Amino acid sequence: MKILLTGATGYIGKRLLPILIAQGHEVICCVRDKNRFYYPKELSQKIKVIEVDFMKIETLTAIPTDLDAAYYLIHSMSGSDFNYDYLESLSAENFIHTIDKTAAKQVIYLSGIVNDKSLSKHLSSRKKVEDVLNTGKFATTTLRAGIIVGSGSASFEIIRDLINRLPVMITPKWLNTKCQPIGINDVLGFLSKSLLNPVTYNKNFDIGGPDILTYKEMLLGFAKAKNVNRWIYTIPIMTPKLSSYWLYFVTSTSYRLASALVSSMKVEVVCRDTIINDLLDIKPLSYEQALSRALIKVNEDQVASSWKDSLISGRFNTNISQYLKIPKKGCYIDRRKKEIINKDFTVGRIWSIGGENGWYYGDWLWNLRGFIDKLYGGVGSKRGRTNKNDIHSGDALDFWRVLYANKEEGKLVLYAEMKLPGEAWLEFKIIHNTLYQAATFKPKGIWGKMYWYTILPFHGLIFNGMLNKLIR
Repeated sequence: MKILLTGATGYIGKRLLPILIAQGHEVICCVRDKNRFYYPKELSQKIKVIEVDFMKIETLTAIPTDLDAAYYLIHSMSGSDFNYDYLESLSAENFIHTIDKTAAKQVIYLSGIVNDKSLSKHLSSRKKVEDVLNTGKFATTTLRAGIIVGSGSASFEIIRDLINRLPVMITPKWLNTKCQPIGINDVLGFLSKSLLNPVTYNKNFDIGGPDILTYKEMLLGFAKAKNVNRWIYTIPIMTPKLSSYWLYFVTSTSYRLASALVSSMKVEVVCRDTIINDLLDIKPLSYEQALSRALIKVNEDQVASSWKDSLISGRFNTNISQYLKIPKKGCYIDRRKKEIINKDFTVGRIWSIGGENGWYYGDWLWNLRGFIDKLYGGVGSKRGRTNKNDIHSGDALDFWRVLYANKEEGKLVLYAEMKLPGEAWLEFKIIHNTLYQAATFKPKGIWGKMYWYTILPFHGLIFNGMLNKLIR
């Protein structure tokens, strides 16, 4: 069967792709930027990658007409625009107009549980997309999930950040709101088993695990799984705005995602029924079991995908390809080079830079810069990295975004997503037996020039120290 997979670079899409391949399907992956779509070479014969932007109708002609089914996994909740609800509806409308011209029999949509009359902006946007998709000529299957528990999921990472960083928490009252979490493996099971399954046509289902918990109980459950003691106290005076700032400063989430989540967490997300479990013969894992699996993946450095690597976790709202060519005109450039002793060692060090491994020299200065960035509404440095020793184009790396990563070539290019009066790139490349390191800054106005000369004295310390550590 030929299956269209939208959101192929997203948290769910990356994990669903190998499952569809294993089932013997040919998968058409829709991405906005081919340069940030990584997949194992052994899958190259089973997939086709097309560049499509559902906000730009002219790009949709790349979608083939001989489809059997499609997955709609597009989400704009924490993007750079506050009117994401309008953008989501527009994207869905463009999608159905295109799919209606194909032979697709079914569209599967992953939404959120919406069994409350007073919905948050996020959940109401999800419901509106569902309504739009239901107007198509194809059969629509909507799977509504609440909190998804899995290594790299936004919910899991936020919970992990809170437990790891705060022994005692003074929290907003919405932590007493009930929800029904579900493990990522079960979500993928429902998505894959619904494919071209007539019992799911033109229906919507709530999917969830067997446990109904408050967010406070979920936090304490995580603490128990980590074998640490945590004390949580809720107070009624914390406003949604204060709650959003609380999540933003303590966790790796962006402020807009924190704000959207806080709005949604005030609404109970509990399944109406679990009829789909019997229809598809799936017995979802408990919250404790899902946590255990996620923690094993994290500890073994086998996180398949992370919400942080989505462009919505940072400042990007365009393709990273537009930033690949590092400018020279009107830029300040700090260039350094050093002869390497062992190429494999140096490449390994470059590919492990940032996150828990640190920047090899002056880490406290890097952390201070990340903290200052948070104060000014930036991404900060708490995003870390998805894998400790592996990196690909499009990945988040502390307050950088990976533009280019070619291990065989020995070249890594990063773009700064921190708040800056200009634009910044950091490049490492190995030519013969020499490591070249270049920090490029394109200032914006007088403030940009002042910024460069203010931090210039630190360059000799940080960049020279880092260069030495990359060599030996």
